[in-house]
Amino acid sequence: MTLPLLLLAALGGQLGPADSLRAAILQRIASESGATVAVALRDPSTGFLVLVEPDLRFHAASTMKVPVLIELARRVDAKELRWTDSLAVKNEFASIVDGSPFTLDPKEDGDSTVYAAIGTWWPFRRLATRMIVRSSNLATNLLIERLDARRVTATIRRLGADSMVVLRGVEDGKAFEKGLNNTTTARDLSTLLLAIASGRAASRAGTREMLGILESQEFNDGIPAGLPPGTRVAHKTGEITATWHDAALIYPADGKPYSLVVLTRGIPERARGVALHADIARLAHAAVLANRARR
Repeated sequence: MTLPLLLLAALGGQLGPADSLRAAILQRIASESGATVAVALRDPSTGFLVLVEPDLRFHAASTMKVPVLIELARRVDAKELRWTDSLAVKNEFASIVDGSPFTLDPKEDGDSTVYAAIGTWWPFRRLATRMIVRSSNLATNLLIERLDARRVTATIRRLGADSMVVLRGVEDGKAFEKGLNNTTTARDLSTLLLAIASGRAASRAGTREMLGILESQEFNDGIPAGLPPGTRVAHKTGEITATWHDAALIYPADGKPYSLVVLTRGIPERARGVALHADIARLAHAAVLANRARR
């Protein structure tokens, strides 16, 4: 048994299940000097809830791509768009500050394939897939330009994400200098993921599309690395300087999903950040399964 699981087992004899897990998570967080961490674990099938700084605001990094995906699915549901409709692939966008043009740096992007397609047309489904599975910034900006960040934010408000804000696309330098950034909380991301899982975020067909894309995520060394091999996970990561996020729907063998969101800042090394995600996921998963077994 690993040290985190030994700690969870030891605390379990003294505290209730949720308090025990929270204490173990806090102990693991305390080992990361200088780190600020938020965690939201919610299991709707049992009501099991563990929160650590759930309303603390973070730069959203690429987790803001989840609201963009939801907005796209809802537009398709409304028959405003189709997944097979196409957008022209380009690399020039307007700053939200003054409308001045800016371009994205391929070296700062997790996906080079979309840049290779400049001058061609890509369907929404393909852009959405690259936005999630390889966190393509270029695909994201193309979709936000078409969908409108204000409408994205309005949609997530209706779904219960009370404070998450999607203001803009990626690499808008003038907006960044003025502090105009996309922000989120662990609670809000958990709310959105559970809205997807429950079918509240979109139609059955839209839900199936979104989950299929989120389950195809290619960056899996965070939360998925702490789970038993073969566990079904639909998730989105996000990272900027010293900031590492992972927001996941996790499906145990019984098929009933729970959400786990881990947001961090102040950890310089990526390896440390994702290791923290994995350790918290390991603790959380053991606690969720144990709690379900007691019922």
